[in-house]
Amino acid sequence: MLKPLKNKSSLLVGSGLLGLALIGTIPLAPKAIDWMEQRQQAQIEKALQEDSNKPSVVLTLAEIPSEQRRQKLEEIAASDTLSLERSRARYLLAVDLLKKYEGGPALRQLEGLENEYPVLAPLILLKRGRGYELTNEKAKAQETWQELVKTYPESLIAAEALVKLGQSDPSHWDEAIAKFPQHPGTQEIIRERLTKNPQQPELLLLLAKYDKNNPATNPMRDRLVKDYASQLTPEDWQAIADGYWAVEDYYKAALAYQKAPSTAQNLYRIGRGQQLQPNGNNKATVQAAYQKLLVAFPQAPEAALALQRLAQLSQPETAISYLDQLINKFPEQAGDALVKKAELLDKLNRQGEATKIRQTLLSKYAKSDATAEYRWLIAQKAAERGDALKAWTWAQPIVVNNPESPLAPKAGFWVGKWAQQLGRLEEAETAFEYVVTRHPQSYYAWRSAVQLGWNVGNFNTIRQTLPQVAKPTTRSLPPAGSAMFQELYRLGQDREAITLFQAEMSDRAELDVNESFTDALLKLVQGKNLVGINQVWDLKKKEELESQEQWQKLRETPEYWHALFPFPFYQTIMDWSQKRQLNPLLVTSLIRQESRFEPEIASPVGAKGLMQVMPATGEWVANKIQLKNYSLSNPNDNVNLGTWYLNHTHDTYSNNSLLAVASYNAGPGNVSKWVKRYQTSDPDVFVEKIPFKETKGYVESVFGNYWNYLRIYNPDIAQLLAQKNQQTPK
Repeated sequence: MLKPLKNKSSLLVGSGLLGLALIGTIPLAPKAIDWMEQRQQAQIEKALQEDSNKPSVVLTLAEIPSEQRRQKLEEIAASDTLSLERSRARYLLAVDLLKKYEGGPALRQLEGLENEYPVLAPLILLKRGRGYELTNEKAKAQETWQELVKTYPESLIAAEALVKLGQSDPSHWDEAIAKFPQHPGTQEIIRERLTKNPQQPELLLLLAKYDKNNPATNPMRDRLVKDYASQLTPEDWQAIADGYWAVEDYYKAALAYQKAPSTAQNLYRIGRGQQLQPNGNNKATVQAAYQKLLVAFPQAPEAALALQRLAQLSQPETAISYLDQLINKFPEQAGDALVKKAELLDKLNRQGEATKIRQTLLSKYAKSDATAEYRWLIAQKAAERGDALKAWTWAQPIVVNNPESPLAPKAGFWVGKWAQQLGRLEEAETAFEYVVTRHPQSYYAWRSAVQLGWNVGNFNTIRQTLPQVAKPTTRSLPPAGSAMFQELYRLGQDREAITLFQAEMSDRAELDVNESFTDALLKLVQGKNLVGINQVWDLKKKEELESQEQWQKLRETPEYWHALFPFPFYQTIMDWSQKRQLNPLLVTSLIRQESRFEPEIASPVGAKGLMQVMPATGEWVANKIQLKNYSLSNPNDNVNLGTWYLNHTHDTYSNNSLLAVASYNAGPGNVSKWVKRYQTSDPDVFVEKIPFKETKGYVESVFGNYWNYLRIYNPDIAQLLAQKNQQTPK
């Protein structure tokens, strides 16, 4: 009987191709074998494509400890039916076994797996080599890694095989450096070689080009600039400058950009980098750099930035001339420029001209954010005088003309509140509906939902509210990176996924929106929550049209909001919230604001950990609850102490969460003074009157967080918002 094709025996039975296996009793010509392989591969690809759209049990096990998931994975892996689920289960079992140095069982799971799981085929060969290593079959390990390099010569996984092979034959390391300088494994080899012999500019340059975002590369860049400047090309200088800029060493970047190709961005960064030089800068040099940009690239977006910087650096009369250029050449910047011009005219005691400028702002640039800010300033002043009609009149156009302005949700909410005061109840309801549907992520959407009577908890009822929380059971598909990377990420294979993504992105001068978001997801799975959340938040700051389009599309996905409002330390938060009888989403929201879920973070005044507990407060609470040998860096201890104190502030203010949260930030003494001073029954008015800017922002942020966690993780509110959006005309 003809032997099954190499590594295909399990594949034939598993894919329902037993009939093809049985014809092995008849000798087959090579072309017949090729036909068989092609047909098998086609059936595999079809089965996997159909399977990829189905819910995955394996993916729900991705972040569960290996011992807890082993039995379920073994059941799935033992299936006789070819499926993506079976392939994933076999791979995860093999990885778990290799980590426990069980090479033989891992090899059995990996046998033939590359044929039925092609997306991870190079990695499967790499793992198989490791399995042979563990069973002391070193020759087979070497053969397997050589097969990987030969079969997948362009795959970044081949770099890892070359690193392995180089341990016995260093010539393979030369090959890795030549073919895969972008791979972190190769870069480690480069660094080791530089440690032994620093005088290798070609290796220094490889790190400068392919490991530019790493602050540890700065000494390499410094050495190139100091010792090998005459050998560097303009393109080399570009890589060096981009690296300095990426790690925020702006002055060194500015000096390097002077020798890079002359582009609008480079010229701007020459000026800006010198302007940001610590311990002062040469104002004339900075101005000259910006002026050079204006001459060389007068219409570039960077020219608009240069005019803004020059206006900031100049005396009022000269600054006005730069602002006039900005208004004439870049109409989209005219609103902000007019506001600044009016302010300068006021300083020059030319109030008449300033008034005309502001009239022009209102009439000609009604849709600019600057106009929205000016209108809101007038509306606020009217409201403070008790003139609800004038406040409504000035604020209402913001909703119509500036729907994308950061002020739009706030203006919309207060348009509704002022309409209520004026007895215009239908208009008020329309305004609240507008904020909820058009700006559902804002703090004012929550305040509007309260006004509409939704069951979302108000300031005086949130504490007792216990909303259902539904977390995603699997990781979403990242919007960037290769198919192999995406599969590894979803499988929870974070080390391999991070390494692969770093290698794939290493030649990018800057990441686009989808790439940066994917990078932020990797930060979050590493527990770098502060960096990850901030990186997602900063995506909106990318001003290019393509970037804005990507961002707008991305923020329509649930994955974007899950990343911006993640739920680390979920069980710890849920357990202590339940014990303190606190709304777990309120606790989560306060933690997000306090520390971005960083257990080790410390504030300038000494507050520590997730809930930013002051050491003295922690000691006081620990004595109250008889907690000994605690650590503020321990998440469980910190949340224990922090939730007790949050419960204490609620008890102090009769379960009013507005006052409790304000007290958590500003202290009970200040809050008690404000309650006596303002004596208002309207909590929204009270928030506006809080005299500490930090505390006012803190309150809005915490409850804005609460609303977002509610709309993202509570199925009832998520469904209600979805229904509202369907009913709202686009």
